Amino acid sequence: MGAWAIGGAGLIGLGYLALSAHGGVGDPTDAAPGSLSRGTVVFESAVLVLREGLEAILVLAAVLAGLRGSNQAMRRPVTLGAWLGVAVTVVTWFAAIWVLGQLGGAGLDLQAATGLLAILVLMVVMNWFLHRVYWTGWMSHHHRRRRRLLEAVSGSSRRAVLAGFVLLGFTAMYREGFEIVLFLQSLRLKAGGAVVLEGVAIGTAATVVVGVVTFWMNARLPYRRMLIATGVLLGFVLVVMVGEGVQEMQLAGWLPTTGVGLAIPGWMGTWFALFPTVETLAAQALAAVFVAGSYFAAEYLKVRRPRRRGHQPAQPAGLPPETAVPLA
Repeated sequence: MGAWAIGGAGLIGLGYLALSAHGGVGDPTDAAPGSLSRGTVVFESAVLVLREGLEAILVLAAVLAGLRGSNQAMRRPVTLGAWLGVAVTVVTWFAAIWVLGQLGGAGLDLQAATGLLAILVLMVVMNWFLHRVYWTGWMSHHHRRRRRLLEAVSGSSRRAVLAGFVLLGFTAMYREGFEIVLFLQSLRLKAGGAVVLEGVAIGTAATVVVGVVTFWMNARLPYRRMLIATGVLLGFVLVVMVGEGVQEMQLAGWLPTTGVGLAIPGWMGTWFALFPTVETLAAQALAAVFVAGSYFAAEYLKVRRPRRRGHQPAQPAGLPPETAVPLA
């Protein structure tokens, strides 16, 4: 049901892009950067926040589910660490704005640089999704940290153990928040903070709904399907970001502009950052190949090859928690 809801939201988002698009840029040399429609920027921001929020919920729910019985008191410092991660993410947002302001604000070179950084961050996020779809790495890492802290309860000072659990919750949350901040700075320079924050509000609201269902209502959701659905939406965002990023690099003089002789409608530049140049189209094609290729590579390395060799394949994340706890 959750996967269908996200798919429906994606269709609504695409409809919003269509209704909010005006005009378009057919050639990146014809206009300044930032030609994406307001709806596209809001959609991209919301999808990224929701995707990263789902990851944070998964990790926190798995960690909290393992703290039962006599260890239940350790849930509070984990929760405190998670909220600290949220607070530091907000501080990081304003710090990034200040740093970029000191570097020159919305100049072409800075926009091109932040656009390239946003693409790299999004590729890392997509790689994380594709190669960690079974959560064998990141989940195991947090489980090992939790076990080590629980083993240290009797041999270490209580203060040190509590600090360790606070740090566990903090890193689970701030890792996702830091990626969001890095990615959204590029969109902020192009479209302005108000537009980006509109998407952040939508993505945060959707994340809060999932969090309430998970922690307060103690309900199981189809998390893996939701991750896959949001991953598909992120794939779309990646292709759009690559097209817009390459356009900015062309305008800044970082890349040449080679026409392809195709009549691509201007609205396609506004919605999907599709421009009639070899550089933009080739980069977007490579991004799409990266997304699809790394998925099949991960599936082969983690599931098919181990199964063929008689080993235990990676298992899907069947989270969480049997016993949930409010994030409060």
